[in-house]
Amino acid sequence: MTRTILATLMLCLFSTIASAQVKEVDAEALEALKSAVTESSSFVDRFDAEVWLMSKSQPLARYIKDPQERMHVLKAIHREATRAGLQPEIVLAVIQIESAFNPYAVSRVGAQGMMQVMPFWKNEIGRPDDNLINMDTNLRYGCTILKHYIAKAKGNMPNALAYYNGSYGRHTYSRKVLDAWVERWR
Repeated sequence: MTRTILATLMLCLFSTIASAQVKEVDAEALEALKSAVTESSSFVDRFDAEVWLMSKSQPLARYIKDPQERMHVLKAIHREATRAGLQPEIVLAVIQIESAFNPYAVSRVGAQGMMQVMPFWKNEIGRPDDNLINMDTNLRYGCTILKHYIAKAKGNMPNALAYYNGSYGRHTYSRKVLDAWVERWR
C-alpha cells in the first residue's frame, strides 16, 4: 500500500472518530496540533504532518499530559530521527524504554536525558559543554548514535539496540524496545 493511500485511510479513520466524538475533542490538543502542523519542517507535506502527529499524540499522552508539550516533543523527535535517517517510531520506542519521555532522567550509570546518552560522547566529539538534558541536544546525540549502531550491526535492529544500550550479546533490552515499537508506536 502506498504511503499516500495509507495516509488517506488514516485521515478518514481519524475524521470518522473525530466526528463521532466531537464533544470529547481537547481544544488545547487541537490547537497544539494545528500549530505543530504549520510549523513542521521534517515532514513531506502538511497532510503527512497532520496524520503522523495525530497518530502519535494519543499514545504519547500517557507520558506527556500537556498537548502543546506533546506536539513540541513529537516534532523534535521527528526532526532529529529524520535528520539521522531513522524511523521516528523506533526513536519513540527507544525513548519510552530509556526514560519514559523524561527529559531530566539520569541513570545510575550517568546516562542523561530522554535517550539516555552517556556523557563520554561529549568529550569524544570535543564538545564537553553540551547539555545532554536539553531535549534537542539529547535527541541529536541519541539519534546519531543509534544510526551509527544500526550501520555497525549491518541493519540488525536487535544487535543495534543492544549496542546502543551497552548490552551487546544480550537482547533483553532489544526485546523491550521492539515490543514497545510494535505495541505502541508502529
